[in-house]
Amino acid sequence: MSIKTMHVTNYWHRESGGIATFYRELLKSAERLERPMRLVVPGPQDREEPYGRFGKIYYVAGEPSRLSPGYWVIMPKSYLLPYSPVRRILAAELPDLVEVCDKYTLNYLAALLRRRWLLRGDYRPAVVALSCERMDENVANYVSRAPLAMHFCRAYMKWLHFPMFDHHIVVSPHAASELREAARGHHVRRGVWLRPMGVDSARFRPERADPDVRRWLHMLSGAADGSTLLLYAGRLAPEKNLPLLVETMGILEHESPGMFHLIIAGSGPARAELERECERRVPGAIRFLGHIGDRDLLADILANCDIFLHPNPREPFGIAPLEAMASGLALVAPDAGGVTCYANGRNTWLVKPDARSFSAAVREICCDPIDAALRRRAARDTAEQFDWSRVTKGFFELYDELHELVCGLRREPNMQPAFFSTPGNRWGHEI
Repeated sequence: MSIKTMHVTNYWHRESGGIATFYRELLKSAERLERPMRLVVPGPQDREEPYGRFGKIYYVAGEPSRLSPGYWVIMPKSYLLPYSPVRRILAAELPDLVEVCDKYTLNYLAALLRRRWLLRGDYRPAVVALSCERMDENVANYVSRAPLAMHFCRAYMKWLHFPMFDHHIVVSPHAASELREAARGHHVRRGVWLRPMGVDSARFRPERADPDVRRWLHMLSGAADGSTLLLYAGRLAPEKNLPLLVETMGILEHESPGMFHLIIAGSGPARAELERECERRVPGAIRFLGHIGDRDLLADILANCDIFLHPNPREPFGIAPLEAMASGLALVAPDAGGVTCYANGRNTWLVKPDARSFSAAVREICCDPIDAALRRRAARDTAEQFDWSRVTKGFFELYDELHELVCGLRREPNMQPAFFSTPGNRWGHEI
């Protein structure tokens, strides 16, 4: 019989996001594989939402996020206090494995479960962390880049995050590098496994190219027939390095007025400032569509543009660039961050994250259509390897193994982790 898994996260938004996309796909996979799964997310009020025969989403009343408008946060009082909502959910469900995707308010929940301090009796699930971002980069973008702030991040990750869990899962080597340092010098041996995110390769595909949609996009963006349509799709937030888009368009518009148009699909706290900068720097060259909630419409837009620009050099993974690759677009992205675990010089254009390099890559794509076609086909082949059905099945297989390790049913893992923690003394020094 399959184990029951529960997944608790603060990264949940009505306009989606990479982590929310992952958990929705995991729920679909749980239904296909007939595995019981529960998802606990924040919202304005407590409520339950069934998902097929095997899934259920619990919404826990949270507090509005001060740093990310539109997001809610499950605070510690939701599981520390007697009869609090998370405690009630745990007591009712008694999952075999609890996964926590958060570094700030929910990691203490994991520690309480490991210590058997949250519920009465000897209930002890396996507790794992899913890291879909890096704390040091979040703090640098929203709080401070000062050396003292970075020192705090390293100390926090080592003492208040890494040891709270039995084991860890990360979405890319870029995200794992922060944990590698935090894993040095611990009493308890913990593993860190790499598991990528995925793409719906059946929905996002080149065959959605349609002349009518293409004409609609040209009309919408004010672009002339024959001009090149560039696209960015994603959350408009400070950490996404969005000014690079404006700078790139500034160079292209200066060198070839009216030949390139950028469509931006997405919303977020940085939208208003970004729109003002676009109007000041490149009026008429960039069109904002807002959030595209219809995934089929988004797939149509992707398949009918020419080039996808991904400006963030610190992307933990990057589902949107992978969707662009699945759709047959040419992808221009920085040669750094999580995208490099699937993007390379054979299937994309990886360049330095500056406007000169990005604009040069765009021109290279336009000037060499044969090479562009080869890389686009290679990109599609790569994306198919990351189809959600395969990715989510791999996650469930790993959950099964981690549960066996924690319960003592297995001494060593069959699926080898990226690395284990190293032994240390009480002060965290390696021995």
